[in-house]
Amino acid sequence: MKLNNLSRRGFISSSALAATGMLLLPKLSLANSFFGGADKPNSVIGGVLIGVTTYSYRNMKNVTAEDMLSYCLQNNLSGVELRGDATELSAGAPKKAQGQSGADFNKAMADWRAGVSMDIFKAIGKKFKDAGVNIYAYKPVVFNTNNTDAEIEYAFKAAKALGADHCNCEMPEHNDAQTKRIGDLATKHKVRVGYHAHTQATPQLWDTAMEQSKYNCINLDIGHYIAGNNTDVLAFIGKHHDRITSMHIKDRKVNNGPNTAFGEGDTPIKDVLLLMKKKKYKFAATIELEYKVPTGSDDVKEVAKCREYMAAILSA
Repeated sequence: MKLNNLSRRGFISSSALAATGMLLLPKLSLANSFFGGADKPNSVIGGVLIGVTTYSYRNMKNVTAEDMLSYCLQNNLSGVELRGDATELSAGAPKKAQGQSGADFNKAMADWRAGVSMDIFKAIGKKFKDAGVNIYAYKPVVFNTNNTDAEIEYAFKAAKALGADHCNCEMPEHNDAQTKRIGDLATKHKVRVGYHAHTQATPQLWDTAMEQSKYNCINLDIGHYIAGNNTDVLAFIGKHHDRITSMHIKDRKVNNGPNTAFGEGDTPIKDVLLLMKKKKYKFAATIELEYKVPTGSDDVKEVAKCREYMAAILSA
């Protein structure tokens, strides 16, 4: 089943020079030097915000929030899903000591999260905003059953301080009590939660969570959704667009197949992006780089290819 209509080979031949030129520019002068004199990045194309999850830069050596901002600027991306690992590292979270047990470290993290000043997160958010990068989502690892209520509430407070309008988290497996718990706390803080699913996703997966709270929502990953042999992704988006916080864009093969470079899998990336453009949906199209990075390349270079692939579709 081949659903993409934009040839990978044709795309690479037309955009390789542009992508290479972009990657050779100094980090902070990128936007001004390459994108027509603008002093800040701009990845809103055809009315659709192309963003990135910082998980996409996981193989880079530097992993603070400031590093993630630098990578966004190199990729000319004006929106980001900022994950908790980089954010908490910049915010001064404790590091696991040699010989420290996992339980003791988790307790130390819970105590830190419960007491950390939100001024630190406001400062991080300001750095991104001043550089022209909108933190639209925050994704810390605090929504599990072993996390305290205080940790979950910390996530919502931190998201607001960063300037994000929602949190994303992994969908609890067969645990309606947990989505109700999260939803109740989300309602208290008035912050939406987008539940992210993998190939266990079905069109009905989010129904119970969404019934529990209007703040329980969907972080749809179209690659995983297709890999789970769901063929109705466009209809699903159309039905639930008002409950989608942001959407992860990747390419995968059906039948739980592998991640691929954009344009080489079965995910209808083109059709999804054109639907977002046509309907003027306001949620972000978030690049999630999960395919194997080729020898001689790196995460930043591959995210550049993903961005240009999407931009070519949206600007046509």
